[in-house]
Amino acid sequence: MPLFKIHRLRDSQLQQFRSAPHTSGTSQVRHRDYTENGQIEASGVYAAWTAMRDSEQPLRIGDILEDDKGALRVCKYVGLEEAQWVAVQDPLLPDGAGPVVPDGEHPKVIER
Repeated sequence: MPLFKIHRLRDSQLQQFRSAPHTSGTSQVRHRDYTENGQIEASGVYAAWTAMRDSEQPLRIGDILEDDKGALRVCKYVGLEEAQWVAVQDPLLPDGAGPVVPDGEHPKVIER
């Protein structure tokens, strides 16, 4: 039986997600807005939703189920719809170029 990771939408993002207009197609979601919150074994995403519905922590609007292949389904008012993580890109700078720092300021070192 498939295993689904549960990603909970952070409380700080919940109201924004709930009040956003419904869009069709694949939803773009940011990984930083979610916390991983365990796993559930079920035959499919709706079976997982049903099993969690009467639990202490049911899926909320905005929460995500991720299957073992990495496919995401976000819980919306209309059901569980496809989603994908938004890819974070570094700013486009020429090779070897650093950020522009105004005269008199010292750049901050950021560890990656």
